[in-house]
Amino acid sequence: MDTLIMVAQLLLGLSILVGLHEMGHLLAAKLFGMKVEKFSIGFPPKIAGFQWKGTEYSIGAIPLGGFVKISGMVDESLDAQQMASEPQPWEFRSKPAWQRLIVMLAGIIVNVVAGIVVFVFLVYNNGETYYSRDQVIEHGIVAYDIGEQIGLQKGDKILDINGMPYESLNDISSGDALLSSDGYYTIERDGERMKISIPRGFINSFSNEESISNFIQIRFPFAVLDILPDGTAKDAGLQAGDKILAVNDTEIYYFDELQAALEANKGEEVELTLERDRQELLAQVPVSEQGTIGIAVENLLKPVKKTYSFAQSIPIGVERAFSVVIINARAMGKMFTGEVSAKNVSGPIGMAKIYGSTWDWAKFWSITGLISMILAFMNLLPIPALDGGHVMFLLYEMVSGRSPSDRFLENAQKVGMVLLLAIMVFAIGNDILKLFTGT
Repeated sequence: MDTLIMVAQLLLGLSILVGLHEMGHLLAAKLFGMKVEKFSIGFPPKIAGFQWKGTEYSIGAIPLGGFVKISGMVDESLDAQQMASEPQPWEFRSKPAWQRLIVMLAGIIVNVVAGIVVFVFLVYNNGETYYSRDQVIEHGIVAYDIGEQIGLQKGDKILDINGMPYESLNDISSGDALLSSDGYYTIERDGERMKISIPRGFINSFSNEESISNFIQIRFPFAVLDILPDGTAKDAGLQAGDKILAVNDTEIYYFDELQAALEANKGEEVELTLERDRQELLAQVPVSEQGTIGIAVENLLKPVKKTYSFAQSIPIGVERAFSVVIINARAMGKMFTGEVSAKNVSGPIGMAKIYGSTWDWAKFWSITGLISMILAFMNLLPIPALDGGHVMFLLYEMVSGRSPSDRFLENAQKVGMVLLLAIMVFAIGNDILKLFTGT
């Protein structure tokens, strides 16, 4: 069932984005009087379709993309017979270069607009919930394996990133921070300020969402939320609402302190000092071999919650949408220098895992908006067979006054298709490798 939910979310998200992208091309082409022969979400073989106003609309069996076939255009169909005939007034090649340029950019523009709209409405509907910089400085952080690798320690108070104040805990592990050149965190440890360098290629440690939770987290005070039926805390008389003040006379305030104390006393009995109804009491509790006593805890540190009007949501949503493009452009640049591993490139399996195995509409639209911006960026790359390749040749035509020959465009299209196929095979190979290695 988990796999089915992941696949369903991926297919729905891609269908929406591909449909909007190709619809942008279609509407722009029809606006300039070009004949659109086919509009398809998914690649052949065709599952279903219908004809309307001279265009065949269909759904393909391979749901990892889509296409629009515009008469008189060198595209992935490589229809050499049509291109060999005399140009007709309704064909793509018969129209002015500026009109053809708009047609090729239309899909990208629609994806950008869609991404912005998604982020704006997410900000408006959900606002923001986060732990602030002030809370991080007040309570400090818990450093897990990835954080400890660069020298962070439990209790560190992160003051700034690259010498600049940040807003929330999430900023510490953001792409902007991890991709910075010669980046560093300024921290306070035991009253002393020091710098923790962000190593070159550190972002490679964050290969999936689980990696982020293995980096750092804010320290938080806690109370007992529930007593598990099969734990030792139940027999020892602990109750929901209890506050654990000490373990064997060692004062406890943060949850990570409790975890460390129980880990140090695995398989033994500990004395807990509890606060219940403003009174202190003692309880003798055996600790399991796994370092647990069978309680669920409540985080007493409340995050900051912000809401925004629709007008306030617009600039925030726009900034978030374009930050996705900027971060991905930086990551791609560092991939060519070797700083970012090409293993971070994900295919459909990786994308499905990002959506996750639970259907959360806020998360669904957040990821779909993110993918929409990435698709726009990727499609703008000057690679033949992508929109950016067509844009590149059209700009050459507009500047030089002459267009590349149909034969050149056909050969460039073939090269681009081979290149895109190789990238897809590489991305799917990465997905399969991650399935077996767990990274």
